[in-house]
Amino acid sequence: MKIQELIQKPEGRRLEFKESLPTSADIAKTIIAFANDAGGDLFIGIKDSPREIVGLPEDDLILLEEQISSIIFERCYPVIIPNISFYTVDDKHIIRIQIFRGNSMPFYLKEKGKLKGTYVRVGSSNRLADEQIINELERQKRNISFDSELVYDRTIGEIDLNAFAIFFKEKTEEELDEAALIKLELFKEFQDKRVPTNACILFSDDKLRRELFHYAKIECARFKGTSTDVFIDQKTIDTNIALQPEQAYEFVLRHINKGAEVKGVYTESRWEYPVKAIREAIRNAVVHRDYSLTGKDIKVAIYDDMVEITSPGKLLPSIDFNDLEARQSDIRNKVIAPVFKKLGIIDQWGNGLKLIANELKEYPDISFKWQEVGMQF
Repeated sequence: MKIQELIQKPEGRRLEFKESLPTSADIAKTIIAFANDAGGDLFIGIKDSPREIVGLPEDDLILLEEQISSIIFERCYPVIIPNISFYTVDDKHIIRIQIFRGNSMPFYLKEKGKLKGTYVRVGSSNRLADEQIINELERQKRNISFDSELVYDRTIGEIDLNAFAIFFKEKTEEELDEAALIKLELFKEFQDKRVPTNACILFSDDKLRRELFHYAKIECARFKGTSTDVFIDQKTIDTNIALQPEQAYEFVLRHINKGAEVKGVYTESRWEYPVKAIREAIRNAVVHRDYSLTGKDIKVAIYDDMVEITSPGKLLPSIDFNDLEARQSDIRNKVIAPVFKKLGIIDQWGNGLKLIANELKEYPDISFKWQEVGMQF
């Protein structure tokens, strides 16, 4: 992207502007947050609100570069190597500090330590990471997912998978036997035993699911008007996660309208919303939500003027927020996602956003918005 285009974009997950060199602590927090997330650019010499290139004195550029490099080296750990460059825009000098996503997460302030000095990017701000987020950063470093971690106090045969086994047979025409459970990584070998993964518990109807993942549910609501003041209907879907998407989708269909549309000599029924896109969004919410974030559930809210689906967890760093129609693919839940694909509930990787974009073309009167609010999407 050309520098002129980049500096016109709003501040956000990958972009921040400063009129002058901020305090060393502020620089370090931003650099750490970028490195722990998707990387990003910090521009110095640009006022954010209102956006204005104020510039920096040309004679100060080398000194400022040295100061920035020293701050990052002295205050950030593990080592973060920035790419610092100078630009002249409208005859004014600016500094660009480019940070790439790190491989040694979590990064943190040396003087604060890991538990009190780890920062992540949330929207356009830097947020102190809690223990859950730090654990997730460490999993990303080891290239493992939360749903693949083991639950040690159960073994194979001790988990109630009856409802899921019936559903699995219906969708795949295959038995969910012990070999299938191992192949799907719902159970793994550990010290001569076969123990379940977190994914297995989420697919089960075992009481352990309600103990460990009581928040792994979908809260559905139909509100009167355009606010959350008055409920018309609501439903909590707390079945195993394989059954959740369709039940939430059925709730939506009960509360949106279906009318008639004349095409030539034929009259065809037509939903007021692109229902295939809604179904895909709900499925993606279940498959890609962050199950490590305790106390957060998926929400499906229907108002007079919109349908809103909220999923815990930010977009993965590799997903470009601004390119809806690209076939982007990354997997947070490395066990759950392949199981859903095996069941035929999700299509090939990277096809979901493309499917949504395609159906929206048939509904030019419907706008589509997506955003990250805090630690949810």
